[in-house]
Amino acid sequence: MIQINNHTTSSQLSKVIRERRSIKTNYTSEPVQESLIMDILDDAVWAPNHGLREPWRFVFVSSKEKENFIEKLVQTFPKEMQENRRLYFNQPAAFLIIVMPEDPRYKQREEDFGAVSCLIQNIQLLAWEKKLGVVWKTNPHIVDPKVRSMLGVKPGEKIIGFLHLGFFKEESIPQARKRTNPLEKLTRFQDI
Repeated sequence: MIQINNHTTSSQLSKVIRERRSIKTNYTSEPVQESLIMDILDDAVWAPNHGLREPWRFVFVSSKEKENFIEKLVQTFPKEMQENRRLYFNQPAAFLIIVMPEDPRYKQREEDFGAVSCLIQNIQLLAWEKKLGVVWKTNPHIVDPKVRSMLGVKPGEKIIGFLHLGFFKEESIPQARKRTNPLEKLTRFQDI
């Protein structure tokens, strides 16, 4: 049995789910290797996805390529924002950009987004086990035509988010924030 935030769990998976945090700042300078990302993705792609469509592809920006990427990326912002964005994007050690096909059929598009969300959760949990911090960012630049073009995003695809990646020190882990008890959000059929 494991005690986490006054909750006793008997599962290692439950422990990882409860301990995982989005790491937004204070990354170490340790580079993120492509081989590590590929190891994570090799397991993460086992996310549930309707019809086994696997509605995702990835653009990896390694620590080695980060500076070149950032210089191109900041050029897509107005001049007065470029220095701010340069500082912002320099914080993570690497990026993984998730791209999804945009099925014109509503039901399939919703299923695909759900699958990609599951994939991203898998990535976050698997990375956490390796002390690799991840935060899923959906800032406005993900829909900017210049950013889409720079990343080779085709018509009929959309960027689901930038995953900011970097190793972290234990002392920089944010505190857990309280979650609402699921009973407060549960309606039983007979109550309707």
